[in-house]
Amino acid sequence: MGAIRVVIADDHPVVRNGLRALVSSLADFEVVGEAVDGEAAVRAAQTLRPDVVIMDVQMPGTGGLEATRRITSAVPDVAVLVLTMYEDDDVVFGAMRAGARGYLLKGAEQSEIDRAMRAVVAGEVIFGPGVAARVLGFFAAPRPVVAAEPFPELTPREREILDHVAAGRRNSAIAHTLSLAPKTVSNHLSSIFVKLAVADRAEAIVRAREGGLGRERTP
Repeated sequence: MGAIRVVIADDHPVVRNGLRALVSSLADFEVVGEAVDGEAAVRAAQTLRPDVVIMDVQMPGTGGLEATRRITSAVPDVAVLVLTMYEDDDVVFGAMRAGARGYLLKGAEQSEIDRAMRAVVAGEVIFGPGVAARVLGFFAAPRPVVAAEPFPELTPREREILDHVAAGRRNSAIAHTLSLAPKTVSNHLSSIFVKLAVADRAEAIVRAREGGLGRERTP
């Protein structure tokens, strides 16, 4: 097999020059292109078809995350390895959602960059030590349980009206409480019956109570 082809995307000449020298010194790697912004990185990925793009996040114009998203969508065989100074959760997970296969912080050792490039080209996902700790901490933290809304096919207003109906309230009382015309309540109920595939008010009440509505209200 030939050398692993690399494109370097960073708007700072000193960083690009340093990365070019570093990558060129590694066995089995060849720098085939450079980019000073996200647009240029996307073009380089599409025209040069490298094995990996080393991508900075903060660049003028199109940033690194948007460039990553466009590259992974247009040329999914090209791996993106993010190399940046940013380590906050929004940037890390933004890069992962964009399709980056690796995330290292600037200042990583040559051996880390070597290993990371080989890993992402092989289809693996890799994080630098500090970033890996943040990712593991994020997934280890307990997540609040958000209950799904019952009857997602209904609009919020329809669900609100059905809640009142399930509590045994008449249309006139519902209209007064919600500051609606009684006719408007009736129209909403007709829509609710159709969406829930029920024949009448009694059947709608049964369905609504099975879904947890009407329990905290009194007629």
